[in-house]
Amino acid sequence: MVWSIAEVARMSKVTSRTLRHYDAIGLLPPAWTGDNGYRYYERDQVLRLQQILLLRDLGLGLDAVAEVLDGRHRTVDVLRNHEQWLRTEQERLARLAATVAKTIEDLEGGDTVKMEELFDGFDADRQARYEKELVERFGEGAQEHIDESRSKMRTWDKAAADRFMAEWQDISTAYAALFDNNVAADAQETLELTDRHYRWICLSWTPNRESYTGLGQLYVDSPDFKVQFAHAEGFAEYVRDAIAAYAQARL
Repeated sequence: MVWSIAEVARMSKVTSRTLRHYDAIGLLPPAWTGDNGYRYYERDQVLRLQQILLLRDLGLGLDAVAEVLDGRHRTVDVLRNHEQWLRTEQERLARLAATVAKTIEDLEGGDTVKMEELFDGFDADRQARYEKELVERFGEGAQEHIDESRSKMRTWDKAAADRFMAEWQDISTAYAALFDNNVAADAQETLELTDRHYRWICLSWTPNRESYTGLGQLYVDSPDFKVQFAHAEGFAEYVRDAIAAYAQARL
């Protein structure tokens, strides 16, 4: 039996965009492609998609899924490494949950939360990696941006930090809506949203054309950043392209 890409998307509840991405990276090529360019899938491809979705549900990234399905690594070895990462992340999230609980208690009139407790559970080592990568990519000029960011944020209180993060959530949600509606990365509507993103970034540091474009690329290249764009396959790349288009047009 043969299914079209639309039928497979409907059966699996995976978008056609995702299936095309799986084909592009070699993870799930169709059985054949028609003269009209449409992809068609047979039983073997549908079964492989089922395995992909199972491994994705277990939290594996696409690279790890490909390694398992292509026989490059045993499933148990990949899952054992992933389990170790999950347990480490579980501990970090538990600390964050405790921090949030302390903050809620403070806001409701409980004991005063010490300033250092507000940041308990945030990964200082991860932040150091971000900063090191920025300096390696863009030279010592990036250090000036980092120092600028630290200087600005040093004056923030908890309310300012909360507003900063809430704005990012709103921007990310708006990007996702544009992405889902196939609005081009360089469309006027996307440029206006990216202007909002740029002004949000300027609350902590002021990038120029090169460094703002580099930030967009970092969203794709850095696993720690890219996990924030797990909305759909290709979403991080979409935001990167929007940032690059904005930087070229307006910076």
